[in-house]
Amino acid sequence: MALPDSPAARHAEVAGEFSRLVDATSDWSAPAPVDGWTARDVVDHLVTWFPGFLASGGVELPVGPAVADDPGAAWRQHADAVQALVTERGEEEFTHPHVGTQPLAQAVDRFYTSDVFMHSWDLARAGGQDARLDEDFAGELLGGMSAMEDVLRSSGQYGDPVPVPADAPVVDRLMGFIGRDPAWRPPA
Repeated sequence: MALPDSPAARHAEVAGEFSRLVDATSDWSAPAPVDGWTARDVVDHLVTWFPGFLASGGVELPVGPAVADDPGAAWRQHADAVQALVTERGEEEFTHPHVGTQPLAQAVDRFYTSDVFMHSWDLARAGGQDARLDEDFAGELLGGMSAMEDVLRSSGQYGDPVPVPADAPVVDRLMGFIGRDPAWRPPA
């Protein structure tokens, strides 16, 4: 099943899957596939970087609970605030100093929803869960990111690619591209 084309509807589905994973996470100190991160760090990353991105373009998100105190509550408040933003203000023009001007919903979709999608895999693996990631969207992300690989790698936001067979599932190829080992499992 493909994700919806509407940025608001797509965010709702992707954030909903991440919420399912958050609700099923029982050990927030469990290691995650990102070197040095725990399950809590995956949530913290999403809850902390995006408000700064939006603020650089003059958009403020309400501050919620601290991830250190309650990762689940912090995520739910944050996801609800982002959903309200794309639903209620998505058509507004958003100008960010590094990515230019575009509708707010498009900026959320391009830079944030896709990040939640990819980090869903990290949280799932940290908690010994299966991420329900849409293969069509994974393929779109992989294609778009592959076309600008040099820029992405030079940003320092992505690890070195992990070799994955060309005939591997597209989600595995996406994870390998962004520096994750698709075979990664938490230590026993």
